[in-house]
Amino acid sequence: MTEFEGAEDDLTVVLVHGAFADASSWSAVVAQLLAAGLDVRAVANPLRGLAADARYLVDVAAEVRGRVLLVGHSYGGAVITNAAGQLGNVAGLVFVTAFAPEAGESLTAIVERFPDTLMGPALRQTEVRTGHDDTSVELSIDRAQFPAVFAADVPATTAAVMAASQRPIALAGFVEASGEPAWRALPSWYLVAADDQAIHVDAQRSMAQRAGSHIAETAGSHAVMVSQPTAVADVILTAARTLR
Repeated sequence: MTEFEGAEDDLTVVLVHGAFADASSWSAVVAQLLAAGLDVRAVANPLRGLAADARYLVDVAAEVRGRVLLVGHSYGGAVITNAAGQLGNVAGLVFVTAFAPEAGESLTAIVERFPDTLMGPALRQTEVRTGHDDTSVELSIDRAQFPAVFAADVPATTAAVMAASQRPIALAGFVEASGEPAWRALPSWYLVAADDQAIHVDAQRSMAQRAGSHIAETAGSHAVMVSQPTAVADVILTAARTLR
C-alpha cells in the first residue's frame, strides 16, 4: 500500500496552472503524487480573467468529494487565492512560485513593487475577437525569449515545445483587483524558485511571508514544476501529510 492509500479522510490535490502554460506542465508532479497514493486533478485554467477563472475553479472543485488541497503555479496562485474562500471543502493552499495577492491588489501592482525581471520586455499583446464586435487583449511571451524568461533550466527542446504551445492570458488576469484572500483563513505552503526570471524572488518571499505560509526554497526557473518536479511534489506531500 502506498503512503496515502486507505486514508480515512480522503484528500484530493487540485493543480491549477498559470499563464503561458497548460495542465500538462504538471505531468511529472502528477506522476509522483499518484505514486504516493494521492488523488490528483490538473485543471485546465481558462486564463480569461481573475474573477472568471476563480468561478470556473469553484465549479470544478465543488464537484470533488471530500477535502481539497488547492495548488497554484504563478497566476494560478491568484486564482486559488480567490476561489478557495467560495468553497467549503478546501483544507489548504500550496503556492508554487506563485502570486498570492492581498484584497484589492492586482498582479501588476505586485510586480511593480519589486525589481524588474525578464518577463516585462518579453510580453507581446494581441487583440482578439471575443464575439460580436467585442475584442480583448491577450498577452503571450515572445517565443525566442520564452526559454530565458520561463524555462531556463528546462532542456532546450522541451522549452521550445513549451514556447510553441503556450496559452495566452487575457490582460484582465493581471489588472483585475483580487478579492479577499483565502490564505488569511487557511494553512498554506509556498515553494520559492530562486532562479525565477518571471516573478522576482523577492516578490515570492514577500508574498509567502505575508500569507504566513510554510516556506521552502529550491533552485529553479519559473517552470520549476517541469524542471524540479520532485521539489514541487515534496512540498505538496508535506502539506498533505500535515492536513491528514
